[in-house]
Amino acid sequence: MQNYSKSAFSKAAVIAAFAVAGSFSAGMANAATATSNLPVSATVSASCTIDASAGVAFGTYDPIVANASTDLTTTGSLSTTCTNGFDATVTLGQGDNADAGSSDAAPLRRMLSGTTDFLSYQLYTDAGHATTWDNSTGATVTGTGAAVTTNVYGVVTAGQNVPVGSYADTVLATVSF
Repeated sequence: MQNYSKSAFSKAAVIAAFAVAGSFSAGMANAATATSNLPVSATVSASCTIDASAGVAFGTYDPIVANASTDLTTTGSLSTTCTNGFDATVTLGQGDNADAGSSDAAPLRRMLSGTTDFLSYQLYTDAGHATTWDNSTGATVTGTGAAVTTNVYGVVTAGQNVPVGSYADTVLATVSF
């Protein structure tokens, strides 16, 4: 058996270790990388819902005293939920009992009691009752991504000579987006 000195063995081990390490680093030095951008996209669509179930409730109309010369007014509401930042249009139809000559642009709305008794009313987009809420131009609502309440201002014109009864109408509310 050959006799190796400790220092010769250590030198050989160190040289071997460097040789192995050198081969790894040489392989790593030759490694390459490449990059590419990955496009990521999405489209947010315009979307809306509408809930008009809160309605407009006028209460009691008194054609003899309280509303003989004073209109009966009230405020109702509807709710829309639209995509954030999106403008939509809410229109109100003529109602189920529209009077003769009524049109989408100039609705002549009436509530019905029984089969022949009518009580005329109007719906407005503003508290001053300057702009009739119609079924052609409507009112603009801006989406927030959450439910937005919009007031509906109602007026029953004073002095209508109508019989006692419960009067009602149904108006179709539409959100266009």
